[in-house]
Amino acid sequence: MSVHERLLYQDRQLTIVMVTAPGAPAVALIGEIDASNSPALATTLAGCRSPGAYVVVDTGELSFIDISGMRVLVMPTLPPSQRWIRLHNVTPYQRRLLRMMGWFYQPRAHHAPLQG
Repeated sequence: MSVHERLLYQDRQLTIVMVTAPGAPAVALIGEIDASNSPALATTLAGCRSPGAYVVVDTGELSFIDISGMRVLVMPTLPPSQRWIRLHNVTPYQRRLLRMMGWFYQPRAHHAPLQG
């Protein structure tokens, strides 16, 4: 199986990598997200978006994410049917934060599920 990675963004806290493997590309987030880099996260993810397609975001290697980062990933102001990011490898901490904010949403079976 061939896996290709491409660096999309990096600062002192966060690395964003496009991982392309057989099946579908995904965006991996590594490090920490807070108010200082959540705008860059939003811009980077928007650049990965294709019309009518989801962006799969792997959050399993995040050691920290605050509310500003979660807002970018969850898009709480949009109805669930219009959210174009699908989370993968959600950690227990992230799942707890999502539940506390009332943002935990599990898509129906025909969509890629929130996993973790």
